[in-house]
Amino acid sequence: MATSRIDMRIDDEIKAVAEKAAALQGTKSLTEYIVRLIEQDARRVISEHESIVVKDDVFDRFMNACEAAEAPNQKLREARDFADQRGIQ
Repeated sequence: MATSRIDMRIDDEIKAVAEKAAALQGTKSLTEYIVRLIEQDARRVISEHESIVVKDDVFDRFMNACEAAEAPNQKLREARDFADQRGIQ
């Protein structure tokens, strides 16, 4: 059961287009349609910001550099601690 509320004002034309899209998709209400859009977009944005995609050759060079590296120096350990403190994975 939803417990939070969002109040917003939108242009009449945007609302009409959204209502039509909601009806075409068979959603029960404009609210249901908007909630679905928010959830889908929010998950996409979060996913884009929580992952990094690189080309194979870039990844291979990175892995080779990691394997050739010696023990972490003080700056690298500080960077790790900084990331850990902020929940960065």
